Amino acid sequence: MIVQSLRLRLLLWATGAVAVALVLAGIGLNTLFDRHVERRVQDELATYLRQLSGGIEFASDGSFSVAVPMADPRFDVAFSGLYWQVEEDGTAFAIHSRSLWDTRIALPTDPLDVGVIHRHSLPGPGGATLLVQERRIVFPTNEGERSLRMMVALDRSDLDAASKAFAGELVPSLGILGVVLVLAVWFQVRMGLRPLDAIRKGINLVRTGTANRLPANQPREVMPLVEEVNDLLQAQERAVERARQRAGDLAHGLKTPLTILQGDAGRLRARGENELAGEIEGLVETMRRHVDRELNRARLHEKGAMQVRTANLGAVVEKIVRTVNRTPAGKNRRWLVNIPNDLAAGMEEGDLVELLGNLVDNAAKWARREVMIRATSAQDGYVQLMIEDDGPGVPDEAFAKLGNRGVRLDEQAPGNGLGLAIVRDILAAYGGNITFSNRPEGGLSVQVDLPACPPGFPIKS
Repeated sequence: MIVQSLRLRLLLWATGAVAVALVLAGIGLNTLFDRHVERRVQDELATYLRQLSGGIEFASDGSFSVAVPMADPRFDVAFSGLYWQVEEDGTAFAIHSRSLWDTRIALPTDPLDVGVIHRHSLPGPGGATLLVQERRIVFPTNEGERSLRMMVALDRSDLDAASKAFAGELVPSLGILGVVLVLAVWFQVRMGLRPLDAIRKGINLVRTGTANRLPANQPREVMPLVEEVNDLLQAQERAVERARQRAGDLAHGLKTPLTILQGDAGRLRARGENELAGEIEGLVETMRRHVDRELNRARLHEKGAMQVRTANLGAVVEKIVRTVNRTPAGKNRRWLVNIPNDLAAGMEEGDLVELLGNLVDNAAKWARREVMIRATSAQDGYVQLMIEDDGPGVPDEAFAKLGNRGVRLDEQAPGNGLGLAIVRDILAAYGGNITFSNRPEGGLSVQVDLPACPPGFPIKS
């Protein structure tokens, strides 16, 4: 599974790297500790070996003993883990520390150079493993030179216990260090991603019309992205401005021909050619609606839903109902309006009037007796508006065609099929949505999701 969050991805990678680093550090520190302790033990054994060598005395009967007691009292405690042993080459005579009790350490038979220390790992009492240092020393006596093989040994379990104790203290220490490092990484990731969060907020300000460009005071690493976005916004503004100018030129260019055609229709009607005059007037009206629609689209794209204004939804609906109620289609209708007084849409009032005017006019045209308009409070950034009538509704197979340019479900009814197309254009510019459905009791239900008023924006009354 791919983690979509960049912050979480960085934290997971950093946590994994910290965990691996701490494990390797723990292994390395424990190994260094073992080596350090073993060196100290070997140095200690070498000291004991020198003490043992200096304490040897020979008796008149040829025997030898350790005249000076060893400094460490463990040599006198049975099986304490610290031992010494002295053997004479060529004879079976040997002495050992009291700690060995009645046992003897079997030394290897390898030849030893005089004075050279040899180190071994040998089995000891009770199956223990011993660290052993041995050395051969030649003592001059009245009877001649005598070669003694001296050995001191320490139970390795003491080293293992020290290593385990160190590891037992090291693990929680590394755990605490790991937690601190992860928290530090989390803080670093959070601070490192703050410029991206600032860009996101800047884009939101551009989208809502509060700003025209992203702020340029960003870290050097993200400035190329900021510059590219600002260049894109500038290019979009230029393209929209060119489109608006072309739409204006088109409207201006058609204005005179349409006026001439309208005059020709009037003259034809004066001569009694009413049918031809009516056709020309219908064509002129259709062309004007098309021109108006394209101008409206150019105006919407010019704003790009970025210059957000606010409009009081209840006031706009009340104004539209009052107007439609004076028309032949709406004067005999009963209007049921339920909209909270403080509910606002994040749209320019003119666009909201045109959008709702088309929908309310359409509902009044098809309703039998009443039209219901209600709205709910903003949720998830949208205001939900419902416009319902008690008319015949729409055939199921026709829902997909609603709002398509020039589509009229009833050719007998007046209109040119552009009203719902304009509604869709306005909603698309503002990021809204429209849904059509038939009411169970009969009639059409239109749900419109309008952008809610951004926080902090003043609401027009």
